[in-house]
Amino acid sequence: MPLPERKNTWLLDYQRNITSQFGEDGIIEKIFEVIGVDNKWCVEFGALNGRHHSNTWNLINNKGWSAALIEADPFYFEKLKAFYENNKNVTCLNEFINFEGESSLDNVLSCIVIPKTFDLLSIDIDGNDYHVWDSLKLFSPKVVIIEFNPSIPLDIAFAQPRDMKIQQGSSLLSIVELGKVKEYELVAVTEANAIFVKKEFFKRFGIADNSPAVLWQNHKYETKLFQLFDGTLVLRGCDRLIWHNKKIDPEKIQVLPRSKRFYPAGINSKKSVRLLKSFFRKLWFYSLIKKFKK
Repeated sequence: MPLPERKNTWLLDYQRNITSQFGEDGIIEKIFEVIGVDNKWCVEFGALNGRHHSNTWNLINNKGWSAALIEADPFYFEKLKAFYENNKNVTCLNEFINFEGESSLDNVLSCIVIPKTFDLLSIDIDGNDYHVWDSLKLFSPKVVIIEFNPSIPLDIAFAQPRDMKIQQGSSLLSIVELGKVKEYELVAVTEANAIFVKKEFFKRFGIADNSPAVLWQNHKYETKLFQLFDGTLVLRGCDRLIWHNKKIDPEKIQVLPRSKRFYPAGINSKKSVRLLKSFFRKLWFYSLIKKFKK
């Protein structure tokens, strides 16, 4: 359907939480109003108990969608399985997904009856989200919701090491670049989730500029560090370790002690002081010579 001309971030007007964390439920509904639903299948990787911060609960329980819900933690998986034990349209999998082999997302999904082009994939595993999406080759969901690290400035392309033992998260820019390689386009960004559609559907949203700088509106977690002429490091933006709830002490991130913080070429630098002393010594010496010559 034709859409009226709107601002690039118009999808954020539809933010609404039922079980999602940052309004994704409402955005998802609007996206499928625009592009249509093919098979009513969704996959959520990092499903926890099936409800907490879920991007698929509304689709499954209020829209009648089928789902594959994957959770590695045994404690949460038991809660997930118990919640959906009477829903024949939901397959709950207790799997620790890896990048290759039997535990790859491709292989796990291939073991169940699910369309190759299912409608929605939600990835939220607090770390290797980038690499799990990158590893998906056999399936091509219409819409992808994926977590990024919101403390990384939007102009930084950072993808954490490809290692399941590490949980750091990747930058929005790096995930957008991956999306383009996989032929997806960014249509909305919430506080910590990027939402993509297959490239073939992108024009339907009437978004003139879908760069991260335009679509990412909330930067409250973004942390920036810069240096002054004298070697002082300055922190701006979010000044806390977000996931540890601990304030960052600016003095503890300094490379140089206060006694060594000076501009090397400035008037107060030790080198400049030495040069000035040398200059005045020479001036005094020449004045003595002139005095004796008289």
